[in-house]
Amino acid sequence: MSRKVLLLGPLPPPYGGVSVYMSALREHLKADGVKMCALYGEPRDCDAQTTLVKHRRLGHLPVLLREGRGARVLDATHFHLEYPNKILLPLWLAAKRLLGFEWHKNVLDGSLPARYPDFTRLQRTLFHLALRHVDEFVVVSHELRDWLRDEMRATQKITVVPCLLPIPRRHLERALPVENENRIAPFMRRARRVASIGVFIPSYGFAHVAEAVEKLRAETGEEIGLVLLDGTFARDEDYRAATLRGRDWITVLENVPNPEVYQILKRSDAFVRAFGHESYGISRIEAVWCGLPVVATTAGETRGMHTYNFGDVEELTRQLRRALHDPTARDVRDWGTLFQREAEENLQALRKSLDLGGG
Repeated sequence: MSRKVLLLGPLPPPYGGVSVYMSALREHLKADGVKMCALYGEPRDCDAQTTLVKHRRLGHLPVLLREGRGARVLDATHFHLEYPNKILLPLWLAAKRLLGFEWHKNVLDGSLPARYPDFTRLQRTLFHLALRHVDEFVVVSHELRDWLRDEMRATQKITVVPCLLPIPRRHLERALPVENENRIAPFMRRARRVASIGVFIPSYGFAHVAEAVEKLRAETGEEIGLVLLDGTFARDEDYRAATLRGRDWITVLENVPNPEVYQILKRSDAFVRAFGHESYGISRIEAVWCGLPVVATTAGETRGMHTYNFGDVEELTRQLRRALHDPTARDVRDWGTLFQREAEENLQALRKSLDLGGG
């Protein structure tokens, strides 16, 4: 390794896809001496290789001054490009010039092309200022690559690496605490069990999932339970109240650590990912790895899944009925094997981008 490598991004909580991705990446690269400047996270995450910072108080800048000189920095934050901040971005670029680090911008937000036309003049100015100073883009999809290259005229190297990484072994071995065992007890008493992950805002589609399960309960007469794993990083209280009202068969669990999510998925019969703006959809693959048939919107990864257009509750209901009553365990296992191979390839692609060798 010719340069130090520093990761910059969120650790859970919150339990969104970017946090899960960065947590797994940190685990896999620890042995290489890679250090992390973590936004959010828990104090227990602090060690010789991980520093928690308060970026709103510019806490990441002292870490850059200490660790960033001549380094390669994989930046998975959102405030330098995707939501360019008028204070943080200029300070970042000044630090880059002073310290001479390489900026590898990890773009994980698939909604960026759709949001860009609504940027203000200042946001566009900051965005293009950032664009010119990136050394290499690491993007989650070919669509993002094509948009950056063809429409934004980015001339730098653009590497496509989906944000799917192998699950660290210690995450798989983590048991569900008694507290959460007790919380899902009502869910476990249902004859059939459906799980979904997101937050209580309309774009994540929890209301659509609840409506579909309600329709199936009425049509089949079956006791179908729904567990909603709420990441809590965004919330519309009215939307939440409307989704849950009169539905005592819904169990809500908040801020479940990602390793514990696998234990809940393994106790379910089907998984629904109802998000309308998915970049990739890590939780979809996690459900496949747990042996579940997956019903998902047409955004993001869809191979081997039952799909529907966001907001089409009738089609969601039909696909969920298929997932619950037409099991395809062998197909799910085969897709799980394929996704595992791809996760390993993604990790090696990131290692190559950061000049960490072949692992």
